[in-house]
Amino acid sequence: MEDKIRLAEKLLKDYKGDDFSFGVGCLKDISKYVLEFGKETLLIISQHGWAKSLRVEVKNILIESGIKIIAETGTSGENTPSEDVFALTDLIKSVKPQSIVCVGGGSAIDCAKAANVLASVDPDEKNIEQFFGAGKVSEIMSSLGVDKLYPLIAVEIIAGSGSHITRNANVTNIRENQKKIIMDNKIIPDRAVFDYLTTLTMPLNLTLDGAMDGFSHCLEVYYGADEKMQDFKLVEEVCLTGIALIIDNLPSLIKNLQDEKLRKVIGIATDLGAYALMLYGTNGAHLNSFSLIDILSHGKACAILNPYYTVFFSPAIENKLRKIALIYGKYIKEDISKLKGKELGIAIAEAMTQFSRQINFPVRLDEIKGFNDDHIARAINAAKNPQLKSKLESMPVSLNADQLDEYMRPVLEAAKTGDFSKIKIIGK
Repeated sequence: MEDKIRLAEKLLKDYKGDDFSFGVGCLKDISKYVLEFGKETLLIISQHGWAKSLRVEVKNILIESGIKIIAETGTSGENTPSEDVFALTDLIKSVKPQSIVCVGGGSAIDCAKAANVLASVDPDEKNIEQFFGAGKVSEIMSSLGVDKLYPLIAVEIIAGSGSHITRNANVTNIRENQKKIIMDNKIIPDRAVFDYLTTLTMPLNLTLDGAMDGFSHCLEVYYGADEKMQDFKLVEEVCLTGIALIIDNLPSLIKNLQDEKLRKVIGIATDLGAYALMLYGTNGAHLNSFSLIDILSHGKACAILNPYYTVFFSPAIENKLRKIALIYGKYIKEDISKLKGKELGIAIAEAMTQFSRQINFPVRLDEIKGFNDDHIARAINAAKNPQLKSKLESMPVSLNADQLDEYMRPVLEAAKTGDFSKIKIIGK
């Protein structure tokens, strides 16, 4: 395991260099980054009781370095409701900070990214729809002659989404129960800090959810990346290292949530998941998870769906599945060398579901309270939205909108009942 940790640290350092401070005991580096942009900052940090000691620590770090907190506000609600983005936008516009410090998990940091865009690029309106999709922020900034956003220092405290070092921001329309994504290099936080010891306060459910989100980033990127692409060896190294660290260590962490070494391992693994997102995109499971937010946390949704997409993709990713099989060794009963295509996919998918059961995760949609066929219909309709087409394009078996009812619907029907045989393979 030590070799994998050292490799993970090297990969992250090669990716972010001095712009990202990660490890154990590095929270104090917040002030160093803030001072690069001035001595005044807007602080976004949870106002809940559980975060009291964290607020005190962060404020002391800033104040002791001579930094003035010109305004302070709480973090976004779960899944970054658009209303929270609009409220933060108003605050940024009113105080015009030299920098923004956001201390929180993925939803908090996504909110800061999206609000930063609205405050900087669209100051008079709150038309967030125009920014959803890939590259829209850069496109609009260029057309308006806007050079930059407010400097953002993202301080991660939850091992999961990796929002602190990615170009993605997810925002949810609560009325429609639909999540959408802004994907653009312009919104990558200018600096990031992740002291893995801050994850010691993560409860069991959040620990599992975050770890499986990071796992899904690695898995989906690995599945989708073309083996002929120039950076494929790097993609493979990042993704397989992250997957192995999570599969090998998560069951042990949930038995002792205060294990500092394992907290570091899962933290660095989910950071590799974030790095993976910068190398290629996620696909089927992430796309469909955006339509399940009213009944499932993000990590659980992806963990349920990925085994079924593994089967659907299997004829196109046999070489990758054989390498994944090495990680899942003890969960696989069949002789993998004798399997191919859909049979190979089912063997790996069954290993994934066995792992999920070991960590007490659901493995079928019909296990989830509130699930009904309307969720499948919503997921299919959402997948037809051009704003989310990047997820379809990142699939190793590409689909267009006209093929979704024929091929994506059976994947979701299989996920509903756990019956892999329902999955239809293209060309079969």
